[in-house]
Amino acid sequence: MSTISVIIVSWNACDYLRQCLESIRQTGASDLHEIIVVDNASNDGSPQMVEQEFSEVKLIKANENLGFARANNLGLKQASGPLIALINSDVILHPQCLQILRAFLECHPDVGLVGPKILDQEGHLQHSCGELPTLWNTICRSFALDRIFHHWPLFSGFQMRYFNYNARAEVEILSGCFWVTRKSAIAEVGDLDSRFFFYCEDWDWCKRFHDSGWKILFVPESNATHFGGRSTANAPLHYSIEILKANLLYWQKHHGNLGRLTFYTLATVQHGLRFIVRSFFQCMNRTNTDEAGQKLKEHWACLRWLLTGRNV
Repeated sequence: MSTISVIIVSWNACDYLRQCLESIRQTGASDLHEIIVVDNASNDGSPQMVEQEFSEVKLIKANENLGFARANNLGLKQASGPLIALINSDVILHPQCLQILRAFLECHPDVGLVGPKILDQEGHLQHSCGELPTLWNTICRSFALDRIFHHWPLFSGFQMRYFNYNARAEVEILSGCFWVTRKSAIAEVGDLDSRFFFYCEDWDWCKRFHDSGWKILFVPESNATHFGGRSTANAPLHYSIEILKANLLYWQKHHGNLGRLTFYTLATVQHGLRFIVRSFFQCMNRTNTDEAGQKLKEHWACLRWLLTGRNV
């Protein structure tokens, strides 16, 4: 039976990290090779909590916030198990979660990457499967066609809102909040691209798995809860700009200068239109809420960065 090296990257998420580690301790102990926590210079007591409450964990303390990809790569260098699980710190494993994914990989040698069904804290489904970005599905996202016609696969965009999350399926993208893969596959595909600070590193890795001939499978019999967005909630404007930077890097890497220019143009149109529409509705007092106001600020921050290069 193959055992699993679990890698968790954490940044100022002490309470979530505690819950994550406790769920792994309770549900996956017999299948574990090791647990590695990479702490991105947290100042909320996360490293001390791990040392005091989870002595079995290998703790790597970074001197700065390395981001998701670089920190996971540090963990990958230390991991020695034949299977590797990359799990976000704000994820809780359900019973048999790791066991099901491990067994699936053992029975399907052509599969390089698997992921579970992801639920939010209220038990609602999170969209964790997707298509690789293309010109068409990016247009659908830019003009909100994926929301207007979300039941139509043609217009659904890369989030695949029509997808059946109750059946196993080969997919192009699995959300980076929870992956299980093979050490042998990583040796072929390579580590995460450390140029991605956060966001789009999962698109990039999944594309490289595909390009190397490995299948990517969604396994709904395995479940986990993902709280999501906790590390970025304190700086939403900065986060929105980092998403743009990551997208531009992805399109440059896989589609060259023309791809980067295409995404830049669509992103400018997207944020410009949304800023105009939201401004109009706010002036008409139809969406005068805190959430609407925050969205307006995010679109303006992104538009300003795209046009001038000025950060928040």
